[in-house]
Amino acid sequence: MKKAIRITVSILAWIMLIFALLITLVVFSAEKNNGVSNIFGYMPMTVESDSMSPTFKKGDLILVKEISDVNSLKVDDVITFWTIIDGKRVKNTHRIVEVKDTDGVRSYVTRGDNNSADDDIPVSTGDIIGKWTKMRMPGFGKVLDFLRTKKGFFICIIIPMAIFFLFELYKFIATLIEVKKPETEEIDEEEIKRRAIEEYLAEQKKNGGDAAAAAGNAAEAVQEKAAEAVEKAADTVKEKVSETAEKTAETVKEAVTETAAKAEETAQAAAETVENAAAETAEKIEEAAPADEAANNDQEK
Repeated sequence: MKKAIRITVSILAWIMLIFALLITLVVFSAEKNNGVSNIFGYMPMTVESDSMSPTFKKGDLILVKEISDVNSLKVDDVITFWTIIDGKRVKNTHRIVEVKDTDGVRSYVTRGDNNSADDDIPVSTGDIIGKWTKMRMPGFGKVLDFLRTKKGFFICIIIPMAIFFLFELYKFIATLIEVKKPETEEIDEEEIKRRAIEEYLAEQKKNGGDAAAAAGNAAEAVQEKAAEAVEKAADTVKEKVSETAEKTAETVKEAVTETAAKAEETAQAAAETVENAAAETAEKIEEAAPADEAANNDQEK
C-alpha cells in the first residue's frame, strides 16, 4: 500500500512539473514573440471579446496553428491576425467572409460571427498569425492570463516547482538512509498473502495427514478388536463343542454301562433259567430211570 502511494505521489509530482514547465515555456515564448506564445507551431490564445459568440466566448482558450502557406486560406476559415482597433495594434480572431486579390496582392475580409458588419480593415497576408484549429477550452483563457501575471506565475509555477524539488530531495535523502541500513527483505502485501496461503495449505495438508494416520490407527484397532472377537468366539465354540462332546461321551458311557449291566443281569437270569431247567430235566430223568428199568425187566420176563 505504501509503495502504491509513493508511486502515485511521484506521478502527480512529475505531472505538476511538466505543467509548470509548459506554462513557463508559454510565458517566456510570448515575451519573445510580441505577446504571442508559440510552442512547436501551436499558439494558445485567450478570447478577449464575444464577437465570435457562440463559436467561442470571452475568456475561452483557443488553439491556433501557424500556417506556412497563407494563400491556402479560404472563405469560412477562422484566423487570428494583427489589426488596429481604437488606434492600438491588437490581436483579433474572426472568420474570413471574402478573399480579395488586387493586382496579385491577396487580402481577406473578416467578420465576427456575432457581428452584423465586416471588419473595417481587410487583413493582409503579413498580419496573419495563424488559423484556428477548432479546439477550445471554455473559461481556461482567464487561467492562462492569470498565470502570465507575476502573482499567478509565483503561485502556480514557482511554488509547485519548489515543492517538487523538495520532494525529490526528500526521496534522495531517504534512499541514502535506506542504503546505509542493513539490507532486509522487503515483503509487500502480495508476498504476505502468498506466504499466508502457503502456510494455510501446509497446515491443512498436515491436518489431513494426521487425520489419515488416525483413520489408519482406528482401522488397525478395529481389525485387532475384530480378530480378538473372532478368536474369543472360536474359543467359546471350541469350549462348547468340548463340553458337548464330554457330555455326549459320558452319556454314551453311562448308556453302555447300563446296557452291559442289563446284559449281565439277563445272562445271569438266562443261566439260572438254564440251570433250573437242566436240574428239572435231570430230576425228571432220574425219576424216569427206575420206571424204564422196571419196564425192561417186564419185557425180559
